[in-house]
Amino acid sequence: MNVIEFKNLTKYYGSVKGCENVNISIKKGEIFGFIGPNGAGKSTAIRTLLSLIYPTSGEVTIFDKDAIEFGHELRKDIGYLPSEIFYYDKMKVLDLLNYSASFYDHDCTDKIQELAGIMELDLDRKIQDLSYGNKKKVGIVQGLLHSPKLIILDEPTSGLDPLMQQKFFNLISEENKKGATVFFSSHILSEVQQLCDRVAIIKEGEIVKIQDVKELKTDNYKKFKITGNNLNHGRFGIKGITNLIEAESEVSFFFKGNINNIVSILSTLELTDVIIEEPTLEEIFMHYYE
Repeated sequence: MNVIEFKNLTKYYGSVKGCENVNISIKKGEIFGFIGPNGAGKSTAIRTLLSLIYPTSGEVTIFDKDAIEFGHELRKDIGYLPSEIFYYDKMKVLDLLNYSASFYDHDCTDKIQELAGIMELDLDRKIQDLSYGNKKKVGIVQGLLHSPKLIILDEPTSGLDPLMQQKFFNLISEENKKGATVFFSSHILSEVQQLCDRVAIIKEGEIVKIQDVKELKTDNYKKFKITGNNLNHGRFGIKGITNLIEAESEVSFFFKGNINNIVSILSTLELTDVIIEEPTLEEIFMHYYE
């Protein structure tokens, strides 16, 4: 079962493209990453998914229901953490969370206390007295207090220190083990690599790649670094090589293709070392953007 389906989703702001022909299917129980730099169209897709804005064309479904038509019903089972947090400044944290909990048809008291303890959040302080990081903690607790079936996270870790980020990752992993599906948007590639099963790369509002995180690394380019004598002779200008950097004693490049073509070249050279590595997710990401 697909929990989320984007079907040719297109959103224009006047003549400015937000996203175009986005097609993504997210399975039940999956942690799905959505990566791209700021301005790539991630938040546009998410806000359309939540029916906060309406599409120019195409459609989005959640739990097999149209996200626009049934938005009021679907949001009861969705936890959402936006990239920017704004609250009533003079409210206490606990009052704000209890107000949020009142929209759901079950008692969230124990869950609020549990989440606040994990995130080290002081429930008695006023919103106006909180740092940006602590306001982000409030958003995390607010998004999870009703044990949602679908968790949507838009740049969730900004403002959190590294220790709190790890607690947050552990918390999301636990909610996923309990059955929640997670849609996780970020421009921080290490987060996606640590948490997600599959990933979609978005560029200028369009999807350029959807793949398992492990496959994206292993079925992609290999990274070569070769050292030896008299290497700068142009032999590496073959199909499949990119990011080529040549010097007399060292050559580095990415390669995708028949590995025997590289072995044939190397067999003719006087080498002192050869290093072959998997590229990092960040290097793969930059390849698609270049």
